[in-house]
Amino acid sequence: MKFTRLAIPDVLLIEPKVFGDQRGFFMETWQKKKFAESGIDVDFVQDNHSRSQRGTLRGLHYQLQQPQGKLVRVVQGEVYDVAVDMRKSSPTFGQWLGEHLSSDNKKMLWVPPGFAHGFYVVSETAEVLYKATDYYAPQYEHCVLWNDPDLVIAWPLTGETLLSEKDRQGTRMRDAECYP
Repeated sequence: MKFTRLAIPDVLLIEPKVFGDQRGFFMETWQKKKFAESGIDVDFVQDNHSRSQRGTLRGLHYQLQQPQGKLVRVVQGEVYDVAVDMRKSSPTFGQWLGEHLSSDNKKMLWVPPGFAHGFYVVSETAEVLYKATDYYAPQYEHCVLWNDPDLVIAWPLTGETLLSEKDRQGTRMRDAECYP
């Protein structure tokens, strides 16, 4: 596996080795030892799977208590995946980065605890799998507004953006509760 630190160094892009032939392909998506050697020494407690249609935007979600690190990958389709640094003590506080993840490129994104996370579906449909380091706790969940004019996230929007009511009501970054 290839682990690449991105513009926000705590977020890593992971490219697994893919072994393919006329039958299909095989790849390893998680191995504790390899991830620990690359600085991701965590225990995952929950796996999540979502299916969404083109134009769906989910996020930007985070939990102040029971913060979740997420290992995100796409098994069908393509998304634009975004992480926003919500850690006040970080030199990259308030900065975001985005990566295209797809079933074709097989890349994964490590979004550590302390970040808000979201994605936008650019293909007809997309299925996203992610492993989480802590349990989902809706009572601790917060949402930063996906189109906050202070963040200026360059979502690759096409057509109507489909949002949940929770995501429509997100908080501006300047008013959001953040990690220390």
